[in-house]
Amino acid sequence: MTTMKQPISMLETIRPGASKSILISDGIRAASHRTPHKIAITESGRSLTYQQLVSRIDRVSNLGHAELGLRHGERAALLLRNRLEYMELVCGLSSAGVAVATIGPASTMPEIRFLCEDSGARVLFVDAELEDLARACVPACVERIIVMGESYEALLAKSSATVFDGRVSEHDIFSIPYTSGATGRPKGVMLSHRGRVLACYAMASEHGAYGPDDRAVATTPMFHGAGFLMALVPIFFGGSVEILARFDIEKLLATIASMRATSAYMVPTHFAALFALGDSARRHDTQSLKALISGTAPLAQSMKSQIIDHFGEGLLFERYGTTETNIVTALRPADQLHKIACVGQCLPGTYIKVIDDDGHEVSANTVGELAVASPYCFSGYHNMPEATEKARRGDWFITGDLARVDDEGYLYIVDRKNDMIITGGENVYPREVEEVLLAHAAVRECAVVGAPHAYWGEAITAFVVVREGMNVTPEDLEASCRSVLARYKVPKDFRMVDVLPRNSMGKILRRQLRDGLAKK
Repeated sequence: MTTMKQPISMLETIRPGASKSILISDGIRAASHRTPHKIAITESGRSLTYQQLVSRIDRVSNLGHAELGLRHGERAALLLRNRLEYMELVCGLSSAGVAVATIGPASTMPEIRFLCEDSGARVLFVDAELEDLARACVPACVERIIVMGESYEALLAKSSATVFDGRVSEHDIFSIPYTSGATGRPKGVMLSHRGRVLACYAMASEHGAYGPDDRAVATTPMFHGAGFLMALVPIFFGGSVEILARFDIEKLLATIASMRATSAYMVPTHFAALFALGDSARRHDTQSLKALISGTAPLAQSMKSQIIDHFGEGLLFERYGTTETNIVTALRPADQLHKIACVGQCLPGTYIKVIDDDGHEVSANTVGELAVASPYCFSGYHNMPEATEKARRGDWFITGDLARVDDEGYLYIVDRKNDMIITGGENVYPREVEEVLLAHAAVRECAVVGAPHAYWGEAITAFVVVREGMNVTPEDLEASCRSVLARYKVPKDFRMVDVLPRNSMGKILRRQLRDGLAKK
């Protein structure tokens, strides 16, 4: 039997070790062999074929090593909006063994400085409009700032397009998105190639809309773990994706219609914007959709009914997960209207259990703390071994969410044990906001909670006790917060009160404050 020899051009594009260890770029690389001239990714009228995308990924790998001097195990950082180059930077740098710390473009100077410093980033890639902000606050560890546009393209053009052999394994870290801890100190969540690749396969299995003939729209910020994953999965399996630079409901609907998208990811805030359009929202044809996926924050049951009425049955998936666990469960379309306030069953390869304070598994329909075990889970918190150890019990990650599992194995999230607020799809921890408020000279005490809100999901609300003999206005407090916090972390409502409710140990009862807001 005669074996046909592969064209040398194909052999040269195979990453060394690809048969033994899979990286996040390998799915894209394999798809390029299959359909090199197919459009893989589009953003704001710009697009890249698979062949072009793989070439740019390889140029980024060589740029990181040869020009920037980044070595295996070192870090870079991205301060970018959603854009075409995001994918090639994360894939290219991580293929050279350089993990990327992803920073939200709305971050403030103190936040940018901390995240660069904590990650030890030696190079920062930044949008042109954010260059001045970045240069004003980066720590000494950042040796070089690369501005997207002509400067970046010039460097890329000079870089080699040959496959870089970075000796990277699937257990290496490819990305470090940051999430706030209960104390307000942001935590870098180390994500491995292996965990994210397996998550891609789980999503393809669960949603049935990520094959070579499928087309997706990515709407959520790529600096989030989930946002990047929603842009990666479609092209990992040879489909195509259009990335929206920023959320606009009209643009999203028009894109679904024009590209005949088969999947889209929308958070509750997006659906609220959709329904605010009224009858005009129905002028866009969305019948091409095979899967409409929601996550990040829980959907209200009433909103689920509206979504199904608007888009039709058999499309809506609601997911639950965390940055550390990736996607844990999904509620399938058939269950949306009869499994109330439910987030579904485990994804393939995932295990869950609900435990009591002693770590023992509780019986069905009993509320306890949710623990998750899966190959998708994170590799630990960056520079925080004690926090990592505290969050784990053997193979199990302790989420901090209160939950119950019914007798059919369906998961229900009851409350957030750590008081996290989810507003507009963004995670906000009360303590971080409280620390800023307490730094104001006129503030004696404060408590920050989330109030139910039709658009935002939760509106950040601050209860403030003013020091005797002093005065402060909500406008003053808002200005103080805006100077330090990202916009989405700034309270939307400030309420001046005489006292805060406390228990016998002196702890502020945030739940009581939340319950009072929910009744109004």
